Amino acid sequence: GWQVSMKSGNLNYILPCNRLPVQLVSQVRVYTSNGQKKDLGSEDKNGSARGETLQKTETGISSVVSMSDLTCVSVLFFLQVKAVLKKREYGPKYTQNNFITGVRAINEFCLKSSDLDQLRKIKRRSPHDDTETFTVYLRSDVEAKSLEVWGSPEALAREKKRRKEAEIKYRENLFRNQRLLWEYKEFFGNTKPRSSTAAMFFKGPGKVVMVAICINGLNFFFKLLAWVYTGSASMFSEAIHSLADTCNQALLALGISQSARTPDPSHPYGFTNMRYIASLISGVGIFMMGAGLSWYHGIIGLLHPHPVESLLWAYCILAGSLVSEGATLLVAINEIRRSARAKGLSFYQYVVQSRDPSTNVVLLEDAAAVLSVAVAATCMGLTSLTGNPYYDSVGSLGVGTLLGTVSAFLIYTNTEALLGRSIEPEQLQRLTELLESDPVVRAIHDVKATDMGMSKVRFKAEVDFDGRVVTRSYLEKQDIEQLLQEIQQVKTLEELEAFMLKHGENIVDTLGAEVDRLEKDLKQRNPDVRHVDLEIL
Repeated sequence: GWQVSMKSGNLNYILPCNRLPVQLVSQVRVYTSNGQKKDLGSEDKNGSARGETLQKTETGISSVVSMSDLTCVSVLFFLQVKAVLKKREYGPKYTQNNFITGVRAINEFCLKSSDLDQLRKIKRRSPHDDTETFTVYLRSDVEAKSLEVWGSPEALAREKKRRKEAEIKYRENLFRNQRLLWEYKEFFGNTKPRSSTAAMFFKGPGKVVMVAICINGLNFFFKLLAWVYTGSASMFSEAIHSLADTCNQALLALGISQSARTPDPSHPYGFTNMRYIASLISGVGIFMMGAGLSWYHGIIGLLHPHPVESLLWAYCILAGSLVSEGATLLVAINEIRRSARAKGLSFYQYVVQSRDPSTNVVLLEDAAAVLSVAVAATCMGLTSLTGNPYYDSVGSLGVGTLLGTVSAFLIYTNTEALLGRSIEPEQLQRLTELLESDPVVRAIHDVKATDMGMSKVRFKAEVDFDGRVVTRSYLEKQDIEQLLQEIQQVKTLEELEAFMLKHGENIVDTLGAEVDRLEKDLKQRNPDVRHVDLEIL
């Protein structure tokens, strides 16, 4: 007959057949017609008990049972049930547990600072380098407080709209307010101490640029007088060259002052690249204004030559220009040598990599000025000796070619800098080795280090962290005895979930602290690294 047996944790299947291959997990019980049961796992030694055959396999015990008087076979299976937590659906309400800073709470929910005093304050790890912790609030508490203050969501929306309109109106009147402030300072005088922007022009690249502006302005004035007196094409080219240098260096001074501006929400990485932009425009200005006019005047001189007047005054002015341009050139060379030595680079590498675009422009312009004075003096001398005005026109073309070469170099180097080139491979290798030598890092991938200009590097890498080291770092800061007691008190799934959620969040915070530590180490050992982005794999 049929046999039915149900036990806790077991499941029996009753199969009504006489010949049946059975795959056993634990045991097979054979029930015969006389009600006796035999355990196949305990056969006699000769293996011929009533015609049964037993085969063993690698995966379990496989039995082939053949009995004439078998009425049913009961196969006993043991099933292991895996206890898992029910998957939780996180709806919009769960985001109310998010944290929000006080500034955002005041701006987005139209609250006052006194309204936040009554809310729960939570200390969290600060994302900023200058502070270790900062205060945040639960978003649900802030939303409830805003409804308490404004009465309804509609009233809060009306207040947000009103403040938005007021902000737009303020921006429209910003220029007028700045104008009134300027007039106020003009009338009462500015008693504030000298700003850091003005102090930049008394040292370093700013000093070089200011000296160049003064000298090139004087050179332009005297060269212009010499050209009016002599009518020399070479002297005209020299006057145009000095004017172009003066304008370009004034543009460089503007770039230096703009680069000192503090970052704002629209430009979070600052205005450092303004120096490169000013240098790029300066290179274009040299090409169009200096080289273009020199070529034009030289070609006109070749097509329509005219005799040149006495060149005595022109020679004197050229000699004075050679001395002044040479002095500015020496100032620029000394500044570049000092900066290159501080960075551990050669003079040539510092110039080619355009580490300091403002000083580079002054260096190249003054070098071109010294060479162009030599070219102009030579061609004017040949014109004086031979009486042939074509030499003077050829000198103008030579000066224009020299200016065109300088402008092309400036345009190329500054364009490369603005595109965001990578740092030197040796420096990148040092940064990589620093990360890989840390125990918490398994591997790093997709490493990018971009030179943002003016010795500022942005470093980015995807980091595979060792979870065991992170967890051990967390455990080292805990009371192990107390942690063991908490584990022993866990009896139910709910208690296990609460235990894991508590310590899981703390371990994530420990991982964040490890990321902050690595970023700080990178910045300390490599001062050029200003921005570090470590992405967790």
